[in-house]
Amino acid sequence: MLYLMTLPTIVWVLIFCYYPMYGVLIAFKDFNYKDGIWGSPWVGLKNFQFLFNYKGVGRIFFNTIFLNVLFIASGTILSIVLALVFVEIKNKVYNKVVQTIAIFPHFVSWTVVAMFMSGIIGGSGILTRWVMENGGEDPSFYTTPGWWPLILVLLKIWQGAGYGTIVYVAAITGFDQEMYEAARVDGATRLQQITRITMPLLKTTAIMLTIMSVGKIFNGDFGMIYALVGDNASLYPSTDVIDTFVYRALRQLNNLGMSTATSLFQSVVGLVLVFATNFATKKVEPDAAIF
Repeated sequence: MLYLMTLPTIVWVLIFCYYPMYGVLIAFKDFNYKDGIWGSPWVGLKNFQFLFNYKGVGRIFFNTIFLNVLFIASGTILSIVLALVFVEIKNKVYNKVVQTIAIFPHFVSWTVVAMFMSGIIGGSGILTRWVMENGGEDPSFYTTPGWWPLILVLLKIWQGAGYGTIVYVAAITGFDQEMYEAARVDGATRLQQITRITMPLLKTTAIMLTIMSVGKIFNGDFGMIYALVGDNASLYPSTDVIDTFVYRALRQLNNLGMSTATSLFQSVVGLVLVFATNFATKKVEPDAAIF
């Protein structure tokens, strides 16, 4: 009966996760719709040259990695801080309200966020008008690339930090409460309990989540960036990532082979980084390694 209950999940994984994998063959073919995947001619690694021959490849690689490092670092720190705050709130009703408010942004569409941001930092937005009315120059947010790493990081924190607390709160509530009782008996303050007990115990969870995040470091958040920036070439120096570049190329050239090759490259590099990070973790903190 137990195996029968898992059958729907197994079928779902096979259909939506494993069955589409044969589409990876497109990365090595000159794909056309008439001949299909199997009938299209093989071209070897030619499709991969498309990415590396692009004159702005250094820029999109740097932006992708740089933004993801900022997202991972800021998201991890803020999620841990919020989790510690949530655990310290003893009033259950107030705690639930605060957690709901913090987690809610995760479920807001980036399209909706983009509309609100346009009303805040657009040419006639609230923030833009406030700056100019107080004697400042027009910040020109949508034509100045330098603003956007900060804007994207702040929005990513707003959207994901609260949702990221779920795992940390679950981990903290599972810690042995006798350790905290013993610490209180010894006269430890709440801050000392957090720094001497909670944080060291959370280290393993934080490292494991970071390892999994590293696997996506070559994947730009296309949904967020494209919704907020679109095809604004003025902002490419700081917002153009691998995924937005692939989307533009696919839309202009309609070449599935090139886009599939780029996606395969991202997946392989991500897998290698996960194994490398996990291997390094085993040497330093064996208990935090995923496998």
